[in-house]
Amino acid sequence: MPLSEQEQRLLDEMERHLMNKDADVVSAPREGQTLSYRNIVYGTVLVLLGLGGLIAGVSSNLVVVGVIAFVVMVAGVVLAATPAKGVASSLSDGAAAPAGAGPARKASGSSSSSFMDRMNDRWDRRQGDR
Repeated sequence: MPLSEQEQRLLDEMERHLMNKDADVVSAPREGQTLSYRNIVYGTVLVLLGLGGLIAGVSSNLVVVGVIAFVVMVAGVVLAATPAKGVASSLSDGAAAPAGAGPARKASGSSSSSFMDRMNDRWDRRQGDR
C-alpha cells in the first residue's frame, strides 16, 4: 500500500533528521556496502602468504623479501576490508544519476554541501519521478 503524499514527506523529513543527527546510522553499512565473503577469503590467503614470505625473508636475512611480503600482507588486509560493489554497480539508472548531478551542483554554487545532503537530494528527485 503506497504512502500518502503527507506521509511520504513526513518520512523523508524524519530520515533527513535522523541522518543529520545520528552518526551511528550514517556509519552503518548499507545495501551494496557489505563485506564480500570472496574478498575476505582472498585477503586472508594474501595475508597468510605474506606472513610466510615475511618469515622466510627474516630467516634468510633477505630484507627485500621481507618488505615485499609485508606489502602483500597489507594488500591482503585492504582487500579483505573492501566492501562488495554487487548491488550498487548493477543499478543502471543509479549509476547514470551521479554523473549528471555532479556538474549541476558545482554550477549552482552549492558544492560545499555535505555528502548526505547530496544523497538526500538524489533520493528526493528519484521519489519525485514516481
